[in-house]
Amino acid sequence: MSVPQLNDEHRGEEILAVFDTAFGELLAADPAAFRVKFRKMAASAFAFYRGTACLFYHDLDAEKRGGPYLDERTSRVWIHGDLHAENFGTYLDANGRLIFNVNDFDEAYVGPFTWDLKRFAASVALIGYAKALGDEQITELVEVYAGAYRERIHALATGAKSDEVPPFTLDTAQGPLLDALRDARSLTRFGLLDSMTEIRDFERRFAPGGGSIELDAATRYKVLAAFDGYLETLPEASLDRPDSYRVKDVVGRRGIGIGSAGLPSYNILLEGHTDALENDVVIYIKQAQTPAVSRHITDSAIRDYFQHEGHRTVISQRALQQHADPWLGWTELGGAGQLVAEVSPYAVDLDWGDIDDPEEIAAVVADLGRATATMHAAADDTSGESLVPFSTERAIDAAIAADEDGFAGLLVDFAHSYGARARADHQTFVDLFRNGRIPGL
Repeated sequence: MSVPQLNDEHRGEEILAVFDTAFGELLAADPAAFRVKFRKMAASAFAFYRGTACLFYHDLDAEKRGGPYLDERTSRVWIHGDLHAENFGTYLDANGRLIFNVNDFDEAYVGPFTWDLKRFAASVALIGYAKALGDEQITELVEVYAGAYRERIHALATGAKSDEVPPFTLDTAQGPLLDALRDARSLTRFGLLDSMTEIRDFERRFAPGGGSIELDAATRYKVLAAFDGYLETLPEASLDRPDSYRVKDVVGRRGIGIGSAGLPSYNILLEGHTDALENDVVIYIKQAQTPAVSRHITDSAIRDYFQHEGHRTVISQRALQQHADPWLGWTELGGAGQLVAEVSPYAVDLDWGDIDDPEEIAAVVADLGRATATMHAAADDTSGESLVPFSTERAIDAAIAADEDGFAGLLVDFAHSYGARARADHQTFVDLFRNGRIPGL
């Protein structure tokens, strides 16, 4: 893809138009949250890139009519939707294993598999630039990612057994991935509960302050009704001890992160799997957002497959992530789809702050390429969902095999061109923001 060269004024107007479509309604409802979001995005080109999947897919829009390695099948696989270098980390899977893998599935949808790869490749270019790596070094990193992805997809497509392509665990991970897993293992449920709750009258309750919002009786009733609806979406295996879902307390929260600005959310404190107070569980109910990629996919069969955005987020995560969080489910509240999941004490994001040696960066990027391929391969005819009724790894493997030599080059070219575009856009955005040109703020 060649990124169109637009003058700053024209591009500024284009960015504002995309923002209005993606954020307009939420921004109007909560401008303060978006001021926080935009200040975070202003901090660096990478932070801006993280917060603007909407702009990324706007720029890729022409590819919905085709592109290299895309055919009838590879154009409609389950994709992460916001696959950048910081959307990886640890989680405790349904079998009790600590896994390092892709995380944050709020933008997941069905679309061209190359869109995930391009979004990641451009993020590598931005991280490389921020770490003062040369263009040739960035090229090598993207080639490493492409090669690792290609190798893992081919292994999975040709029938490699699961023990030959194991997940990243405490036994198999190395380097910064292993560090993240060890950090996660050192965390405890008690530590999380201690930071959010207190014990009053021999029972655990949410502690006041710290961003918690006390609910009025009417709102509390609506949240608890939504919670009852959520229970109906859980797998039977998650309901083996019904008392686990006894509600102890409910509070409101307001999302102010880069991805959740303006979205109301609620935390619910549950009994957990035993009567012991240290085993209580905190789950959150969060209004699910419209994924940026969905505005550029016109297939009605995909759109109509989902009841609402909460349902879409959960079904996508269950498809893309093997042995997902057993507390993961969906519900409706105030007419909007909601995502429900545990506030996990074992979630640690990959920290790029201390990953500076080019060889170490390359090793991490290779592992993330393998994780990407494993994610794409998980979400197909074996995932339990009928939306993608074929083997994605075989379809992707065949598409790449038709032009092996061009695969890495496609991602390298895109990484450099879109990385430069994102850096320029970041400066344009900062100027718009600091000069009061973003409507509603």
